[in-house]
Amino acid sequence: MAQLSDDCFAFGGQLMSVEDAAAMIAARVTPLADREAVALHAARGRVLAAPLIAPGPLPPFFNSAVDGYAFSHAALSPGAETRLPLGGRVAAGQAAAALSPNTAMRIFTGAPMPEGADTVMMQEDAQLDGDELILPPGLKCGANCRPAGEDVPRGAIALPAGTRLGPAEIGLAAALGLDALGCTRPLRVGVFSTGDELAAPGGPLAPAQTYDSNRFTLLALLAGLPVRATDLGILPDDAARTRAALVDAARGHDLLLTSGGVSTGEEDHVRAAIEAAGRLVFWRLAVKPGRPAAMGVVQGVPVLGLPGNPVAAVVCFLHLARPLILRLAGAAPEILPRFPAIAAFTHRKKPGRREYLRARLVRAGGVLRAEKFNREGAGLLTSLTETEAFVELLEDQVEIAPGTSVQVLPFSAIF
Repeated sequence: MAQLSDDCFAFGGQLMSVEDAAAMIAARVTPLADREAVALHAARGRVLAAPLIAPGPLPPFFNSAVDGYAFSHAALSPGAETRLPLGGRVAAGQAAAALSPNTAMRIFTGAPMPEGADTVMMQEDAQLDGDELILPPGLKCGANCRPAGEDVPRGAIALPAGTRLGPAEIGLAAALGLDALGCTRPLRVGVFSTGDELAAPGGPLAPAQTYDSNRFTLLALLAGLPVRATDLGILPDDAARTRAALVDAARGHDLLLTSGGVSTGEEDHVRAAIEAAGRLVFWRLAVKPGRPAAMGVVQGVPVLGLPGNPVAAVVCFLHLARPLILRLAGAAPEILPRFPAIAAFTHRKKPGRREYLRARLVRAGGVLRAEKFNREGAGLLTSLTETEAFVELLEDQVEIAPGTSVQVLPFSAIF
């Protein structure tokens, strides 16, 4: 379980920038030490706990990169055509006989190079005259061959600690002969929603209630991270019960996420509950939407109180919860992917804060254009379902006109 000091996030400023938040997490949060062996078929998304040292070279032997003909480069006549008689054949998975002097051997992709051969002529480029291979001058020694260890030498770091394992990384581990990897234990993350105005989907709505969506959005966002998430339901607007629920949940989790209840209203109890049960550092991020956010520690477990508006909750998740989870899991830092686009809208914003607009992306004439969603509001779920990206406006950007170069964060790359 995560065990953080109560003051590890202590911050004296009024508004924290996105970069400062990420830097604080990186500097003051210690990754969990728990490790476990994970079979390759179950390792996608997990975090490598220690460097993967290649137990042998990859490829394990000198082999042909193509279908063709193997020969010794030294047998070629400098500046003139060379004819070599064909002798023998070696396919992938077969042991190769030694190459007779001044001959060539038929060879296939992945087959071991016969002793005495160091170059391969691709079959598409080869010219045959009966049982002779005709080789033009100017061939490069070692062409179309893969030396042992060309990809990864024996003893090299094939993957560094902190790597999040995807298909390519898992394939590399398999190619090195491993069937399991040492990974950090997935974080146990508990997710609450808060508020008497919320009802669980699938049940009846009382007067003045709406169905809870944030909890399910957060659980879906967590599904792409190295966590085991627990749905902890809806906290009522009751200070004592909120505090008791956080204390109880902290005993079995490494991180708690809540949405709603972190502003300054009389029925916003999460902030006070964190403060009463542990240590609170109220992070007011210099970001829109999503400024109200609470972060603290209860019984050594970090607690993130995200805003109640759906879009604000997503923005704060990306900038607070995501980097915190990766840090606790021992993963290397991951920068949110951004791509250049051209604004197809007009917009004004206040200086000194980062702002995220929802936009549709349209490619026209080889140019990616961002079209701002036609309605404002951090509570509009359709502003996420009917768009493809966030347009990120930096702190010093005040006025955006059509044709302005902007950065976009496509949902497909960040969710």
